[in-house]
Amino acid sequence: MTDSGARPRVVIIGAGFGGLEAAKALRRADVDITVVDRQNYHCFQPLLYQVATAALSPADVAWPIRHMLARQRNVTVVMAEVQAIDTASRIVRADGINLPYDYLVIATGATHSYFGHEEWAMYAPGLKGIDDATQTRRRILIAFERAEVAESEQDRQRLMTFAIVGGGPTGVEMAGAIAEVACQTLAPDFRRIDPRTARILLLEAGPRLLPALPERLSAYATNALERMGVQVLTSTVVTNCTDRGVEAGGRFIEAGTIVWAAGVVASAGGAWTGARTDKAGRVVVAPDLSVPGLENVFVIGDAAAVTYTQDRIVPGLAAAAKQMGRYVGGVIAARARRTSASSIEPFRYRHQGDLATIGRRSAVVNLKHLHLTGLLGWLFWSVVHIYFLIGLRSRFVVAFSWAWQYLTFQRGARLITGSDSSGRQPGS
Repeated sequence: MTDSGARPRVVIIGAGFGGLEAAKALRRADVDITVVDRQNYHCFQPLLYQVATAALSPADVAWPIRHMLARQRNVTVVMAEVQAIDTASRIVRADGINLPYDYLVIATGATHSYFGHEEWAMYAPGLKGIDDATQTRRRILIAFERAEVAESEQDRQRLMTFAIVGGGPTGVEMAGAIAEVACQTLAPDFRRIDPRTARILLLEAGPRLLPALPERLSAYATNALERMGVQVLTSTVVTNCTDRGVEAGGRFIEAGTIVWAAGVVASAGGAWTGARTDKAGRVVVAPDLSVPGLENVFVIGDAAAVTYTQDRIVPGLAAAAKQMGRYVGGVIAARARRTSASSIEPFRYRHQGDLATIGRRSAVVNLKHLHLTGLLGWLFWSVVHIYFLIGLRSRFVVAFSWAWQYLTFQRGARLITGSDSSGRQPGS
């Protein structure tokens, strides 16, 4: 393990919800921790769609990792991208740096899955990071700008058509937010176009939206979106994405902006360790979240396939990642104290519920013994998300921004900045 008298070395790859929670769970342990991430900030992914739709700025949903862990004296933060893991020598290789470990936690999350069609990414960006959100915001806003000066009605209609692929929480929230941007925020700002005539399509391959929720809540979400002017197309499989639109349900739909919210695939944790993975690339872990055959290597969050309640996989939620991070931190702390492995209970996931906001004054909340919709659901959703934000400043700023938007229908982050990383001109 480690030399007698030396403190065990813990390397945590990824500073998302799970990685940070694991580090915090080890704050009183007699170990040396290295947190390595390719970014210098932690991102609150559940609110990225609000950055993409100009409701919040990136600084409202992201915080420097070093600052978050500054008071934890047994943590060192390294900004680097991991290329490989040598499990035999117990070394993480990242940007030319070798990070030796006695315990390793892989918490690298997930990225977009285009189901074998990676070429679609340049036309249909997803929402997994700040860059994705600001790029999507740019595409949405610039589509209206170009529609204002379009020379033909056909071009104008295409530019003002927005296709969201995927009817999960992200897709539902994006569709509702774009509808609000078009019908409320931008409506008085243009002279040659009426943003309220924008066509917003939500395409879902399955028979209903929000399949993880009860059918009653799913139906409520569909009806709420349709009242906002969103065209919901279920049982509609997208078979191609181009710079002109999407092929779906056997027909081509012209669209100036496409947003991908249809699926995710786990990070490279399986390839790094040679572990068995499921169809989504998640590592199939042991009951204590370790990699089978590598008892000192743990995989958590979206990168892990953890079964609960018969054949259900733990969902890729922030709460789930936090539970795994807290558990693994406890396991490592116990092992560092030389606690017998037989006394450590296996991980048990406690599902805390599902939430999705549909727009102004509307959300669905599915808790164990409680279902909420409408304004009450929206208030509950807002309180929960403000609670999970990091720092008093962020909570205050986001709460004030939401209150201001509620009263004025305005969004304060409507800046078109940067350039399209794909090289494609949005809406062109």
